This record gives sequence, structure tokens and C-alpha cells, in this order.
Amino acid sequence: MNDTQGVRISKLMAERGLCSRREADAYIERGLVFVDGERITQLGTRASPDATITLAGEARAQQAGQVTIILHKPIGYVSGQAEDGHQPAVTLISARTQQSDDKARRFQPAHLKGLAPAGRLDIDSTGLLVLTQDGRIARQLIGENSAIDKEYLVRVEGKLDERGLALLNHGLSLDGKQLRPAKVEWANEDQLRFVLREGRKRQIRRMCELVGLRVTGLKRVRTGRVRLGDLPLGQWRYLREGEKF
Repeated sequence: MNDTQGVRISKLMAERGLCSRREADAYIERGLVFVDGERITQLGTRASPDATITLAGEARAQQAGQVTIILHKPIGYVSGQAEDGHQPAVTLISARTQQSDDKARRFQPAHLKGLAPAGRLDIDSTGLLVLTQDGRIARQLIGENSAIDKEYLVRVEGKLDERGLALLNHGLSLDGKQLRPAKVEWANEDQLRFVLREGRKRQIRRMCELVGLRVTGLKRVRTGRVRLGDLPLGQWRYLREGEKF
């Protein structure tokens, strides 16, 4: 089974949402991947783009045990690795900080293994941050072709005319590259609502600067169909069964 004209099996598995490419390689090495009924153990093996790919029960059980966490990140924590003395958001995940009425499951230290942010939220921003052990969810949220939108409430200072508002919706560029269309409207007299499908570094703050606004507060309130809701600041909960982005 190595169709030299085909596609790497790990790439096919990621494209089909079976797992991430890294996870696919790990499953292949352990003999947990079948292509058209044949067990594959060789990394880099290729197959026809329409091949039938299945995971062994052990791999499916492992995936079922992977957790995804919704955190209400406070200001002062970085999304990923510790930097400049600031703690990463994952350090907030403990039994003590789990939302009291989270009935999905109880915290276990094993849930911290391989738990990584699926997207970033700046150190001076608050709101919904997703952390996951599941490569399928990470790819869905931050993959190159992700169609998941994210909603933010942004407190601003300065004057914004109709032309500026139109530019925020579409027409601005950052670092020489045009931004995808966004949906930006007034939520109330001093807050804008941004809905974006991309997340360049400090994107909203830089967009606002380009139209003469200064951001004084930024909070992510939704990722796809998952809302922050009444989750208290600094607390977290598990993604619920049946809850989808």
C-alpha cells in the first residue's frame, strides 16, 4: 500500500477531520490506521485521495477521552508559552478554578497533558479562550481554511464616521496584506461589536488605530456557536457533550 502518485495518508486524515497530521503519524506508527482495510505502519505512506481510512478502536477511544476547555481569560495572562514573566493561560486550569456548576466532568491532572490554546487572545484582552487536547478541534478553529468566526466587544475612544466604519468592515490592510471582510457595528455608544474570521496579531487594536480609534477594552464573547455566557472571569468549564463550534 504505497500509491506513489497518491497523497500522504496523514494529510488525507487531517483534511477529513479524523485527527491532526501529528496525531495521524503517531497512530500510523502504532499500527492504528487502516486504509481500504489494510493496516498501515509506515510513515509517509501514500494512498488514493478517495481511499477509505479508518481508525482502530484504541485510537477512537483515545480521541473520546481528549478534552476541550473553555476559559474566561483575565488580563495579564498570555495564551501560549510564558513570556516576559507573564504566566500562560493554562496555569489557570485546576480543580479550584473549574466553574462550580460544570457538570460535564470533573477535573483530572491528565487533562493538562498536551492541552494547548486553539488560537490566541492578547495579554491585555479578556474573554473566551479555547484550550484543547484534540487536534481535530484545533484544526477546525485555527486551520488554514477555518470558517469559524469569533465575536468581540471592543470599548473604544475617539470619533468614528461612516467612512471609518465602512473601512473596518472591509478595506483595511495590515503588514501589506488585505484583511478579510469583517462585520463591525456599534453595540452601544462606546462599544463596537467585531465578528472576524481571521486572527492576525493584535488585529482589532491595529484596525482601530487605522481609523483613529483607541481600544480601551477588548473581550471575546463567542467562538463559532460557543458563547462565553456567564462563565466567571478566571474560571473554566469543559466543552459540553453535543456542543459544537
